Amino acid sequence: MLKTVAGFAAFGLFWGAWGAILPAVRTGAGVNDGELGVALLMIGLGALVSMRFTGYLIDRYGGVVLPVVTVLFAICGVLPALAGSVVTLSAALLLLGATSGAMDVAINATGSHAEAATERPVMNFAHGMFSVAVVVASLGTAGLRAAGVGALPVLGGAAALIVITALVVLSQRDTAQAASGSTSAQPAATGDARNPRADAEGSVRGRLEPTLLMFGVLCAIAYLVENAWQSWSAVHLDTSLNAPAGLASVAPAVFAAAAATGRFAGNALLKRVQQVQLLVFGGLIAAVGSLVAATAGHPWIALVGIGIAGLGTSVCAPTIIGMAGAWAGPARRAGAISVVTTIAYLGFLIGPAAVGAVSSQWSLPVALGGVAVLAVVVAGLAPVAGRIAGAR
Repeated sequence: MLKTVAGFAAFGLFWGAWGAILPAVRTGAGVNDGELGVALLMIGLGALVSMRFTGYLIDRYGGVVLPVVTVLFAICGVLPALAGSVVTLSAALLLLGATSGAMDVAINATGSHAEAATERPVMNFAHGMFSVAVVVASLGTAGLRAAGVGALPVLGGAAALIVITALVVLSQRDTAQAASGSTSAQPAATGDARNPRADAEGSVRGRLEPTLLMFGVLCAIAYLVENAWQSWSAVHLDTSLNAPAGLASVAPAVFAAAAATGRFAGNALLKRVQQVQLLVFGGLIAAVGSLVAATAGHPWIALVGIGIAGLGTSVCAPTIIGMAGAWAGPARRAGAISVVTTIAYLGFLIGPAAVGAVSSQWSLPVALGGVAVLAVVVAGLAPVAGRIAGAR
């Protein structure tokens, strides 16, 4: 469990620092808003290229993949600070996205394995640590920026901490694994005795793909809701509600802090409720919060709604990923999670752009109201997913 929590915290450390230091990266590269938007798309493209292959590597080589991709991620995280044009920035972000996607798959596979090995909920707690790290890194980077620190020292410092984490924590072999001689992802040699769907026969792949597609689409919708608020909450307060700049800038931190709280609470609730039930509750709470925030007439009411949305949506994606990993069984767990996270990442990418497109046609509150509808869809499809996959 320590490796899972440390991996998610390291991942959140970088992305929290990244969000706060992005204006300095933009200035250093000398790009305008349009060029920056194009460059940022490279992160998603790079991730989509690497995620499926990373799952194969974990299934083939096991836990050694996690520290390797973590170090590569840390190194590539420094590259955007060195960019001096839109071309070099795009190239740097493509590499950053590829290693980010690889680490995303690796830490989720490690978490799913920890859940199976300990028979205790881990994923929501680990994702909660990601959110905590995002909040801490965002606030810390904001303080460093106020003190005049540039992009290279900030991203270089974050990279150093991530490398230290990889060498000290992530490279260590789990005690349970050492005793059994297994790795975090075992090569597919035999079926999972607890899951007849995971027989290592030629027919498994045909039955596996539709179920994983279902999990992936459901997770993509959850990610769309999550990233829509993470990306547009400050803009909503600023442009829709004319909030002061300082108050508007707090909105993403409120969302991230609420997400951390929700994930820790969700991890505890999984000891008392089924995964499907938690997913239903999370989707409905996210819908209520999204609707409150989208229709609010005052910034403070919108912040309350954003916090509620963060609480609800926070448990959705990790619960879905945990369900997929449990269904796939140890022989194909990493590969299954890479399929789900790759599909889900499309929702993470599409979310902000979709909100922007709808907003340009109607208004931002209307677009964010549509996000509430998608949260209801997650809640509505959760029981269907549970029945099809036989989740418990």
